[in-house]
Parts: sequence; structure tokens; C-alpha cells
Amino acid sequence: MRSHLLNDTTTEHYRRSVTEGVERVAAKLAATDRPFTGVTADDLAPRIDAIDLDRPLGDTTAVLDELEDVYLRDAVYFHHPRYLAHLNCPVVIPAVLGEAVLSAVNSSLDTWDQSAGGTLIERKLVDWTAARIGLGPAADGVFTSGGTQSNLQALLLAREETKTQDLGRLRVFASEVSHFSVQKSAKLLGLGPDAVVVIPVDHDKRMQTVALAHELERCAEAGLIPMAVVATAGTTDFGSIDPLPEIAGLCEQYGAWMHVDAAYGCGLLASLKYRHRIDGIERADSVTVDYHKSFFQPVSSSAVLVRDAATLRHATYHAEYLNPRRMVTERIPNQVDKSLQTTRRFDALKLWMTLRVMGADGIGALFDEVCDLAAESWKLLAADPRFDVVVEPSLSTLVFRYVPAAVTDPAEIDRANLYARKALFTSGDAVVAGTKVSGRHYLKFTLLNPETTTADITAVLDLIAGHAEQYLGESLDRAC
Repeated sequence: MRSHLLNDTTTEHYRRSVTEGVERVAAKLAATDRPFTGVTADDLAPRIDAIDLDRPLGDTTAVLDELEDVYLRDAVYFHHPRYLAHLNCPVVIPAVLGEAVLSAVNSSLDTWDQSAGGTLIERKLVDWTAARIGLGPAADGVFTSGGTQSNLQALLLAREETKTQDLGRLRVFASEVSHFSVQKSAKLLGLGPDAVVVIPVDHDKRMQTVALAHELERCAEAGLIPMAVVATAGTTDFGSIDPLPEIAGLCEQYGAWMHVDAAYGCGLLASLKYRHRIDGIERADSVTVDYHKSFFQPVSSSAVLVRDAATLRHATYHAEYLNPRRMVTERIPNQVDKSLQTTRRFDALKLWMTLRVMGADGIGALFDEVCDLAAESWKLLAADPRFDVVVEPSLSTLVFRYVPAAVTDPAEIDRANLYARKALFTSGDAVVAGTKVSGRHYLKFTLLNPETTTADITAVLDLIAGHAEQYLGESLDRAC
């Protein structure tokens, strides 16, 4: 079994195995003509259940053949131009190369003596991102597993900066369309059930700053503590960007920590055309970025950035076997001093490889393309009487629903849209997401693939309309 260990004596085995795997995936990508096969859990589960994990196949080719049957054939392929559902991007090749390198070397980014150059590369990328945001010379941060962890850590720092033990007095303000991780983080941080104050949004799904000011004033009058305001730069459902300058002003006025959840909108940091849409982000106390959304990186690649590096001390614990206190005075850089995680992958390498091959402008140009596509697609939807579109996009998300020409019960329209989404997924022709707006079911395009065209959008809209019309026709037949 030692022949399977990667070391100086098995490099040829490593080369052959990885090459065979890469060739298998490359062939699959080249032959994929739909984002999904339409397989159901009932179809796929028996194949996986039948595999006896205590009887290894012992051969890479045989395992890859089996993997084709239980995974590769039926995977959902985000690289396909008609995958239009969630915040999943196609990935750039330099980042995939970085993934291969980091997996093989297997550095752990918790301490210097496990990563060396990896530590410095991650720190360089944190500095680069903080400079792009404009956080100032005292900024710092650390890579995380994703936006949920980044938001949790930011709110942990905000909680500790209040310097109160009375957690019941703390309040966090976030818009009604902010990410669910705000509520989840409040619970994990031991805040009370009323800790998160939900602020209404305007017609464009942006936080209403008048309402925020009102709630902050009520908080102050009640003797409560405004722990943090979470502004969103790219909401999951609408891609909307809260009015960051106005929110920053209110945070300064009321002494609240300003956190910007830019997990989605961080692509604008590299944008050649639309960077101004997140003006005001430089005034934040902390920022979440997900490179695996709008920087075209493989999952996972995220970070939390802070204006004041000293605030990261709230995540610092020392263990004699890992990062004893003496290492601080010896100036040994241990990333675990900043992180909620201990063992941690060298995910920063993927972004490093991308920047060194493509440059920030290359990433920004790709993100600009999908924002441009969303703008063109909004025009198509707004001009199409078959659809009701909610808001003009600030990023690359469109929320809409099919509406029949004849007056129909709204609940029946809901069911027609749900049916259309499910039928489309089952066919494998395209994948779209869904959400609710004012209690009604809507469909959602999240456009993150520069290869997607307006022709793809038009074709998918026709498919949606066809499925919805089929449902309504069958529903009418049943009623008769």
C-alpha cells in the first residue's frame, strides 16, 4: 500500500494517475452538451448504495470508470452556458492548476512551520485585496471557507469591540434581503432572539437608509447597543447593492461597526467599468469577499478583511504545541492567530496563480461581461409580455416570472413557475433558480458565465414559457 503514498519514489505513479484523471475530466467537459442529465436521486442512489467500500478496485482506471457512472456523467456542470441558477461560476484554468499544486503539496496554513511561503502568499493577497477595497494601511484579514464563515468572524469581532458582557442589549441591523448567515451568526454568537433588526428595502431591493436611521435612533433611545450594521454589496436573490456611503455615515454617527457582505459583489473590485457601484466600501470596518463567486475561482476561496488589524486579536488563542505566545515576540507569522479555523487549505494559491497569469484586469473584464449580459437580458425580459421582471440588475442577477396573457389565479401562476423550473431541471436543458418575492414564486438567473449569450437567454426563456403554458393547459383540462 505504500506505493500509493505521494513521495519521491512514487512520482511517476502520481503523474500517470493525475494525468489519467485530467484527461477523463477534459473529455467529459468537451462532450457535455447540457448542464445536467436530469437524473433523479431515486435513479442515482441505488448505484452508489451498491458500491462496497470495503472491496477496493485497486486500479485507477477502474475507479475512474466507476466514477463516470456515479458522478461525472450526472454532475451539474457550471461551465455550461445554460447553467443559470446559483452563485456558481465557471473556473479559470490557472486556478485549477493552483488547486492541483496545493492538493499535492498539502500545506496547512495555520502555522509558519507548516506552510512557509504559503503564509506569505496568503498575506500578500490579503494586502492586495484590502488595498483594492481601500481599507488603509492598518488593514489585515485572513482566508476563510466561504461567505458564511467570513460573516461570522466579522460579527464576532464586532461583538467583542462593543466591550459588553450584556449580550441581550446588542443589536445587528441588516436588510430584509441580506444573507441568512447574518441571522445564523447572531445565534452562534449567543445574541438574543431579537438581536437582528430587519430593515426594509426599496423598489430596487436596497436597504432603506431612512428606516435604518429610525431603527438606530430607537436602539439608542432604548439603551441598546448598535453592535453592527451589515450592508450587502450583491444580495443573493437580486444582486442589489445597499447605499454604502449613507450607511457608513449612519454607522459613524451611532458608533456601529460597519460590515459589508461583498461575497457576490467583490468582482467589482477588479472591474474596469463598474467599480463605482461599490463606492463607500472603503469606509467599512470589515468586508467579506468570495473569490469563488465573481473571481472565477474553484470552491472554496473566500476572505474576511478588516480595517484595523488589531481587531483580529479577538480570534486569537495560543496553544503551546502550535502557536505559543513567544512566537509573537519572535515575529513568526502564524495565520491561525487570525483565523477561526486551525488546519486550513492553501486556497490562496488559486487566486495567486490567476493574478500572475491573467492579472486583475483579466478577471475584471470577465465579470464586466456577465454584468453587461445581465443588462441586455433585463431589456429582453422587460420587453417580453410573457414575463414580469422585478428589478434592473446592479450585478448579474435577474428575478422574474412567467405571467400568462389571460387573467389567472396568482396561486396558479406560482404553480406554473414552479413546474417550469422543475421541468427544465428534469430535462437537463438548462438550470435556473427560484425564490419568493412578496410571497410569490419567481425564477432567477444568476449570470456568471461569460460564454452565455443573449441567444442562450432567449432560448431558455422560451423553454420556461413552454413548460409553464403546458402546465396551465393541463391544469385547465383537469378543471374541465
